[in-house]
Amino acid sequence: MSNPPPAISLVDVCKRYGSVEAVRGVSLDIRDGEFLALIGPSGCGKTSTLRMIAGLETPTSGEILFYGRDVTHSKPWDRDTPLVWQGFALFPHLTVARNVEFGLRMHKVPKGERQERVQNALRTVGLEEYANRLPVQLSGGQKQRVGIARALVLNPRVLLLDEPLGALDARIGRAMQAELRRLHQELGITFVYVTHNQSEALAMADRIAIMNAGELRQVGPPREIFRQPRTRFVAEFVGANNIFSGEVREGDRHTVLVSTPQGAFRVPQRAEVPLASGDPATFVVGADRMALGAAPVGQNQVAGQISGIEYVGAAATIFLALPCDNEIRVQLPESDLERAGIDVGSTRSVTWAVGAAYVLPETTRERSSR
Repeated sequence: MSNPPPAISLVDVCKRYGSVEAVRGVSLDIRDGEFLALIGPSGCGKTSTLRMIAGLETPTSGEILFYGRDVTHSKPWDRDTPLVWQGFALFPHLTVARNVEFGLRMHKVPKGERQERVQNALRTVGLEEYANRLPVQLSGGQKQRVGIARALVLNPRVLLLDEPLGALDARIGRAMQAELRRLHQELGITFVYVTHNQSEALAMADRIAIMNAGELRQVGPPREIFRQPRTRFVAEFVGANNIFSGEVREGDRHTVLVSTPQGAFRVPQRAEVPLASGDPATFVVGADRMALGAAPVGQNQVAGQISGIEYVGAAATIFLALPCDNEIRVQLPESDLERAGIDVGSTRSVTWAVGAAYVLPETTRERSSR
């Protein structure tokens, strides 16, 4: 029995605006029913990619398929992919119910069916009691839920979201993250979610696709993206990673010793990236996998001067300046910080287990191009 086609397939998609190549050779299968987050820095091509999926832009080259059907040149209204915007885009003179109903009117859905579907959509997003209010009478989070209801009332198989939480404050944004995740699980439709906020993507998505300079850099589940970045860019963009680069001094089939400007550190060998003496190597260690204090036997250690402390909720990030003009970060629970009596300007040792280091696969490409 053959596998069903992906909900969306991008096949070597490129998009140029004059001399600027905004999207370069992107190929990606988005599975039916998954929550895919498309992330990257400003100007990376993620919004252009979403607009091509929506039919608001036409690829310069390549193909876009919906459930195996070529829609590369189809109009937006022929794609069944409503788009939820960051700016809400509500009609200010229409009530909540009339805003949600608008798309059904355009599709000439009978009045009785329209009313039932609007009621169901508002119930889904928890806004039944707000049906007769105007947008000016709503909070930012409520306006965004109206925008989502307006998309869901069309019974789409795919929902596109373009930075929908970008205009909300942090508290409402966190609540909307939970709401979007609930809606996705409840409805079972495909979500394609564009954001520059890594935390949103890590919290909600089944898979994350990371773009930079118009190209896909890595696609995978959140934990894989967070713990096993494939390139230096991904390691720097997602998570609080400390990055070390140097040359392999010695090793065996289990571990190697890498000499870096920060010191010599032992890292695990990986079958995907076998290293030998003299090879270049770049590895990352998450800030949350480091600790302060003397190193237990067999662990790596480096000393630095505490240059700053940043508090984020119940956790703290400690910044340490190293003699080689580099900086590393250590994340600790705030309670651990208080017990340790850490002060800016003091010198501390930072330790991590050998297994906490992850060698970047791009090390192989660097070695092969020498």
